[in-house]
Amino acid sequence: MTETTIPMLPCRTSLIETTVDFYTALGFATTYLQKSPYAYAVVERGAVELRLYGMKEYDPASSHSGCYVLTDDVDGLHAAFRAGLKEAYGRVPARGLPHIGPLKDMSYGVRQFLMTDPTGNTIRIGQPISEDQNHRPAPKETFARALHMADLFADSKQDLPGAAKIIDRVLGLTDEHPAPVQKLRLLVLRGDIAQRMGDAEKAGVLLEEAAAVRLGPEESEAAADTLARLAELRG
Repeated sequence: MTETTIPMLPCRTSLIETTVDFYTALGFATTYLQKSPYAYAVVERGAVELRLYGMKEYDPASSHSGCYVLTDDVDGLHAAFRAGLKEAYGRVPARGLPHIGPLKDMSYGVRQFLMTDPTGNTIRIGQPISEDQNHRPAPKETFARALHMADLFADSKQDLPGAAKIIDRVLGLTDEHPAPVQKLRLLVLRGDIAQRMGDAEKAGVLLEEAAAVRLGPEESEAAADTLARLAELRG
């Protein structure tokens, strides 16, 4: 027997077409769309199929719905999705609804990114980069541990205030100081969080400070994903 799992994702009824347009920008084909007697849509891209069902009172801002998509080319999908969104929206949406997040190597052996559609569904796209899918133990070193935990809070638990608190605490230390790459990553993640929480002024200050961090050639190579995110957030 062969079984297939198809995610059923809620959608605010008035946003059904807007949400379908979002997936169209990502290269999905709309294979079914109806407005009555209730809103319902099916979008497909290769082997990935998503179904959207309408709810009149659904609140996108408080949504916790979503699904996980595994791929063998997460970098390629991220680039393709960004290009499609830029063409459709005139920019790559990095905050609000909809938005697409950065590529990250997570502590549980997956390289992934998150994107949230106009109705609040979060789609996680990941590629295994390790045979061990268990969480790696948190590092003991102060700033490495903070980065480890803040990443988990921000992009796995999606607890932005919790992630912000972790970073603010270590950036406020006076008896310890992060290495340049650590400082860059902390500031960029904190600036990203500030933007996602709607605090543009604080985000601007943090990202300017991040841009002023001096890195050597090897450090710049190690922080390539973070530098790309910094450029995107400042752009």
